[in-house]
Amino acid sequence: MDRLKDKVAIITGGSQGMGAAHAKLFIDEGAKVVITDINAEKGEKYADELGNNATFIKQDVSSETDWQRVMDETKQKLGNLDILVNNAGITFAKSIFDITVDDYVKIFRINQLGAFLGTKYAAIAMKDQQHGSIVNISSLNGIVGGAVGYTDTKFAVRGLTKAAALELAHYNIRVNSVHPGVISTPMIHQGDTGDAVEQFAKSIPLQRIAKPNEVSKMVLFLASDDSSYSTGSEFVIDGGMSAQ
Repeated sequence: MDRLKDKVAIITGGSQGMGAAHAKLFIDEGAKVVITDINAEKGEKYADELGNNATFIKQDVSSETDWQRVMDETKQKLGNLDILVNNAGITFAKSIFDITVDDYVKIFRINQLGAFLGTKYAAIAMKDQQHGSIVNISSLNGIVGGAVGYTDTKFAVRGLTKAAALELAHYNIRVNSVHPGVISTPMIHQGDTGDAVEQFAKSIPLQRIAKPNEVSKMVLFLASDDSSYSTGSEFVIDGGMSAQ
């Protein structure tokens, strides 16, 4: 239970869903974790639940100023940064006929710009120490098509991962992307969606949707030294959906 012993990690969008599962597993594996989220009430409460090895910092991932502040506070409180998980993201299912420019810009700023800023500032923090792991949470819709807006940003995260991996390999900074399929998180349980999710699960080869912790185990692998020769790659966790 010490695959991340003494390592410092930042996990964005860490107060609920997959981010919360990542944070818990990282701490269980010995890491000191900074949880960031736009929702300060949830973030502070969850950090308290996780104990002394969790710190909460409020953050808008689309703000460059916020990224600079998060990095400064992390260094002051915990020292060097070893791991970044760019997990924060939003989605909505709207037709191309209905999506507005404001909708499109909002999802771009959080999903795509947020991942870029995180990768950039993590790389700055990791460069001098000559090691680090950046894990970008994309989606199955970064591999195959889905809703306009969401799919666009998740393909972009995949491309950012590959470009950054090539540039940062010289500094021993690894960058990989994770592509979850349908995961049981608050994001997919918005409104009265229970029946629809249950029906959709029947179309998945493994006949079920995933638990957040199943994704967390992949993220842990990429964050740890177990994946020391993996960079610039995408890791799909979709129950076999993309194999159909």
